[in-house]
Amino acid sequence: MVNDIEQRIYALVRRYNGVWLFNNEKKQQLLNADTDLDTDMHLDVGEVEDLMDEFFRDFQVDKGNFNIKTYYPDESFSWNPFKKFPPIPVPDFTIGMLIESAKAGKWLYD
Repeated sequence: MVNDIEQRIYALVRRYNGVWLFNNEKKQQLLNADTDLDTDMHLDVGEVEDLMDEFFRDFQVDKGNFNIKTYYPDESFSWNPFKKFPPIPVPDFTIGMLIESAKAGKWLYD
């Protein structure tokens, strides 16, 4: 059963789900607690910062030690097109994390 907090979080996240001009299947993606904001929804750091600001404000969730760089670390850059950097492992950043934190009233994941 989906409660009011969950419905409101899904509504918030849906607004950031984007518009897909050429791949309508993507737009129709069903969101669930396991949907990752980065790998599944492909939100960039600016979109997630806006989403999280709205999340913390609207749901009155204490930010605690939340740091966007945990989930979106700075990427290495080189002008050399042949220099490749290994991918940086990051933890999951899911809708379920938002739901659980909203229920608790504080960010639960450090």
